[in-house]
Amino acid sequence: MYTVLVIDDSPSMRRILKDMINSIEEFEVVADAMDAYDAREKIKQYEPDLVTIDINMPKMDGVTFLRNLMRLHPMPAVVVSGESVRGNDIFDDGAVGFIPKPENGESMAHFQERIKDTLLNLTFLLKRYTLKKPKPLKPVAKTASTEIEYKIHPDEVIKSFPATFPGGKLIAIGSSTGGVESLLKVFRRLPANLPPIVITQHIPYGFSSSFAQRLNANSDLHVHEAKEGMILEYGHAYLAPGNMHLSIEKRRDGKYVTRLLDTKKVSHHKPSVDVLFRSVNNSAGGGAMAVMMTGMGDDGTIAMKELHDNGAYTVAQNKESCVVFGMPAKAIEANAVKDIIHLDEIADYIVEFAKGRRR
Repeated sequence: MYTVLVIDDSPSMRRILKDMINSIEEFEVVADAMDAYDAREKIKQYEPDLVTIDINMPKMDGVTFLRNLMRLHPMPAVVVSGESVRGNDIFDDGAVGFIPKPENGESMAHFQERIKDTLLNLTFLLKRYTLKKPKPLKPVAKTASTEIEYKIHPDEVIKSFPATFPGGKLIAIGSSTGGVESLLKVFRRLPANLPPIVITQHIPYGFSSSFAQRLNANSDLHVHEAKEGMILEYGHAYLAPGNMHLSIEKRRDGKYVTRLLDTKKVSHHKPSVDVLFRSVNNSAGGGAMAVMMTGMGDDGTIAMKELHDNGAYTVAQNKESCVVFGMPAKAIEANAVKDIIHLDEIADYIVEFAKGRRR
């Protein structure tokens, strides 16, 4: 049984969330809190496995509380908030999930289903957390940066090389939990003139745009949130929007074009890595490289196996460097992976593939 603390300044919303979460097998709300200061005491008292956090709260907003929580007592946190949260990159601040509050006449039954899907998808992470639950830490002085572990000196960026490569190359990356910071670490080291890169990161609608902007600001590559009909170019990367499947199509002139699909979830996700990888297999086949990075579940496994069997170069992040060794583990188990590599090696392997040195 996973214990939950609900944090929201609305008594009615606390009651709704408590009833909905308690109806999910393996989850129990042990307490609720009306603001960040109340939550701080309840966390000390109950030591829950998971907290849900509203953003718009009195005394201390949810984003500030989330940052303090990750600094002083890191634990799984899901943001449950309204449309005003969009633009706050809560995943960068440590959240493992985001559930928009109901709006525009959404039924409570549909809202409950979204809560259930999100929490059940987190059980793999919660299992790891509860096995080694940290003890509450005493407050410490705020450090100059919360990203020290991921900072890379500019001199470590891989040196660029001529823009002419063997034709038809395409690089596809799939990631989920832990992928935001892991992708940033990879992209900080990539040179400018690489073959096109396409990315599916499990991320809610409203956050993919700001994440694409952050990748762009921290990389020599030009990173975009993908839009319908974009022609893929060398030196550019394209991130799937948070509410659409990203697929790739090869035109008669040989150019790759993005296609956005507003269909049902695939492998429990939208966007889905399986959708992206299968389209890359159909368009680039053996000329592609597929990278499976940190994340829970098995999204991407089926299509990565198809890529592998079609002669594409497939790699998976190793267990030691993953936040959650779920998606890479499933791909490895399916014999869909040629090389298993550390997060720190992914950028190097992408460059070597682009140069024709890895297949």
